Amino acid sequence: MLASAIHLPLPLPHGPSPCDHRFLPPTYDLQDLVHDIKSYLGDSSGIDSSDIDHEHLIALAQKYVSNPNDWLRFFYNDPSKNYTRNAIENINRKANILLLVWNPGKGSPIHDHANAHCIMKVLAGELTETVYHPPHSEGDETSPLQLKHQKRYQTDQVTYISDDIGLHRVHNPSPNQVAVSLHIYTPPNAADYGYHIFDGATGKASFVSQAHAHSNTEKPACQA
Repeated sequence: MLASAIHLPLPLPHGPSPCDHRFLPPTYDLQDLVHDIKSYLGDSSGIDSSDIDHEHLIALAQKYVSNPNDWLRFFYNDPSKNYTRNAIENINRKANILLLVWNPGKGSPIHDHANAHCIMKVLAGELTETVYHPPHSEGDETSPLQLKHQKRYQTDQVTYISDDIGLHRVHNPSPNQVAVSLHIYTPPNAADYGYHIFDGATGKASFVSQAHAHSNTEKPACQA
């Protein structure tokens, strides 16, 4: 089982059957996906969210079929955290591509995306995304965040969010299995400039200065 291969104290979901034709060696792997994202974003420095066709990036993410042989080398899980952010590729001033590992029953706080695009693809297990309308306040008054929709995503399904859509939180509904997801943030505003987390009961925002990803000695933060 995949868990024993990486010596996790918590099990990953069972891998696919080798008899299932859907999981034959893919012709489009994770390296191809990263290459195509870099090619699309171009060579010039800096990019604005309005310059990005998120539908194209979503299509690229959908094209890739999850294969643990592609992403296990990026896999690191801290069982003491809700989840761990692992860097796959950092495209300077263009995008961050990350592998997130979610512990059973754990999730992110409600948060925004710092005026950037966020594409999430489930690589193993399943994840629930809860989307909220942006908060509205008058003077010093606050009010609870209003639920927009909630959906559970299975392996290889893709979802997209931006601040124009609303706020969201992501959590792993499984009581005993970790989940794994691929995230594309472009531009990487949360990592470069920070983002906000929100209290669902009051709508109050708190600023987080940066969203770090695990890479060697770096410690993960809490944006997803």
